[in-house]
Amino acid sequence: MARRGLLVGTAATALTLGTVSFADAATGDDAPDRTRTVRGTLPTGSPDYVYLPVEVPRGVREIAVSYTYGKTPVPAGTQGNALDIGIFDERGTELGGRGFRGWSGGARSSFFIRADEATPGYIAGPVRAGTWNIALGPYTVAPEGLPYEVTTTLRFGPTGSTPKPVYPPERAKGRGRAWYRGDCHLHSVHSDGKRTPAEIAAAARAAGLDFINSSEHNTYSAHSAWDGLWGDDLLVLTGEEVTTRNGHVIALGTDPGTFVDWRYRARDNRFGHYAKAVRRAGGLVVPAHPHATCIGCHWKFGFGEADAVEVWNGAYTPEDEIALAEWDNSLVAAVRTSKPWVAAMGNSDAHREPDKVGLPQTVVLADELSREAITAGIRAGHSYIAESSAVTLSFGASGGRGLHAGIGERLRVDGDDTPVTVRLEVTGAPGCTAHFVTDQGTLFTATLPESGTGTVQWRTTPVYAAYVRAEVRHPATVPGLPGALAALTNPVFLEG
Repeated sequence: MARRGLLVGTAATALTLGTVSFADAATGDDAPDRTRTVRGTLPTGSPDYVYLPVEVPRGVREIAVSYTYGKTPVPAGTQGNALDIGIFDERGTELGGRGFRGWSGGARSSFFIRADEATPGYIAGPVRAGTWNIALGPYTVAPEGLPYEVTTTLRFGPTGSTPKPVYPPERAKGRGRAWYRGDCHLHSVHSDGKRTPAEIAAAARAAGLDFINSSEHNTYSAHSAWDGLWGDDLLVLTGEEVTTRNGHVIALGTDPGTFVDWRYRARDNRFGHYAKAVRRAGGLVVPAHPHATCIGCHWKFGFGEADAVEVWNGAYTPEDEIALAEWDNSLVAAVRTSKPWVAAMGNSDAHREPDKVGLPQTVVLADELSREAITAGIRAGHSYIAESSAVTLSFGASGGRGLHAGIGERLRVDGDDTPVTVRLEVTGAPGCTAHFVTDQGTLFTATLPESGTGTVQWRTTPVYAAYVRAEVRHPATVPGLPGALAALTNPVFLEG
């Protein structure tokens, strides 16, 4: 049976279609499957989210949804159609509420949910009676509109039991206080990635990583998908890539099972509320690829709520160079106003081959290989970014009476004119150059030996450089543009 979707209500950022009813459906263990199909067209200027209510009777063991939409060719430079999908159960669609049951964005054309199992991206559990809502997200709409067709099938019978989720432990054996390598922005089949969690874990070990963070788009379904994949050598953190229409943010290291809502824009003044929710769940707020050019990717919420910022995302590109420059500007502002600074980190954002897990990776000084220690190290900026596990750095400043400060620390000497020695040790960067960057710009550059292993020193004073950070770069391939990064440190601050 098919029917047209009628628009029966609107809100600032959401719209509700006419309800799909299964009131005449026979119930019971032997009741036949019942299917309803809704067709309609969304106009240009549609709200960000469109809800299709579905009245679910008692006795349903599985709800299955499939959808299609028209992809009419459009002239170059014109947005075509793209339609995301997810679902909320009978507990409702309230922002930040408990009704969330899954999201696949535009990665899948169908999904199912039942007590014992669900499509990746969706949360297994009983299909309880009440009004469920299929959530449609018209990401882009062509000038002619977006025709869609949504089919809902209910299957009846015993509901079965829901397995208790098994979540990764919060601590791995590790090596005590040490530098640990991680990649905190990864995608599996639980969102729009192609790798399974097992394949990601194997790739992480091959890349020399000590920790990873599960960060699927707008869902926590992968949090319980790592059973048997962690170990003494690999800590698995759980989180989410909160994918709004005004930018993406990694919720890093949150409590397993934490859902962070994404249905708001910068103008709604809701981001601060959810940033605090991430921190209450033990996680970090990390704006991702803030200058990416994809629709909805450019970061518009500001950095006042950020615990760190992703300045290097995947293979190094001009977008990363812009993010790096913006972050450096924020360091200058922090020094000028004596306000807290935000640390930099890098992640692969790997989705599928040939994306490389661990390109780049954030190397964190932590007291142990645990969620608490790793997130504390990232927040404090006790870290650097490297393109692979072959690259290692040691960076710090010393001066005065034998004082020393490492990455992310402050060196306090007796006066603004007190000499300070900055020292960088590098391995694994053949053909690269080392750059010392300060609040005045790049003030020192040295060529590393062809072996890629070397030590670089520079003398300065706090009055000349309020902070110093190191960059290791490959040779430039485009005249007038800097070479791609091989490594990058957070700053050492100098105070007289």
